[in-house]
Amino acid sequence: MNPLLERLRGGLIVSVQAEGGSVLNTPEAIALLARCVWANGAAAVRIEGAARIAAVRAALADVPLIGIIKCAHAGFEPYITSTHEEVHAVAQAGADIVAFDATARTRATGLSVAAAIALAHAAGLVAMADCSEEADASAAIEAGADIVATTLAGYTPPTLGRPLPALDLARVIASRHPFAVCEGGVGTPAEAAAAFAAGASAVVVGTAITNIDVLVRRFVSASPRAGQPSPPRF
Repeated sequence: MNPLLERLRGGLIVSVQAEGGSVLNTPEAIALLARCVWANGAAAVRIEGAARIAAVRAALADVPLIGIIKCAHAGFEPYITSTHEEVHAVAQAGADIVAFDATARTRATGLSVAAAIALAHAAGLVAMADCSEEADASAAIEAGADIVATTLAGYTPPTLGRPLPALDLARVIASRHPFAVCEGGVGTPAEAAAAFAAGASAVVVGTAITNIDVLVRRFVSASPRAGQPSPPRF
């Protein structure tokens, strides 16, 4: 087993990302949030965007870093590290692990799951397959993915509306692969514990920890002033 994966086993991975229009969506802010979660016991971080990956790497030389590029490509559904160029960009920015869309959907440059894994390995990176259902996971395992995750369960047309976190999928992956990750919809410590109990080697939590914009809006929606015009901001 890869020593890096052993560092992650049994640990919490925090997805440190911000909404596109958020004041936190800068390399400096993401790096600061990454420092915070690392200081408080996270085993690794998952970071989007080459500039933000590079900023986190500069701030935390030793943190295990999963990198992704989110980019919509006209006419294609996959948007998580779905092209050859995006895999290279993640590697060049300083990530240790590249996570990529591992669904059966066609990607913009024709990148296959096997090719994404080969590119990651050629760059010295660990390959993390973001899957949506059992068929994706089976193909990723067959192609040699180092990590197989439930990331896209509930986010593809065939899986919309399925219960999250995808504990059933995590359980299936764990029965067939030495490093299963449960990611997506893990919102409480109890759900994280349930994911580990289902066999996950590591669990990713994002919005529930670092998406401050979403968290504030949830609480605001429960307040008596919900729906009223906001006062001027000074």
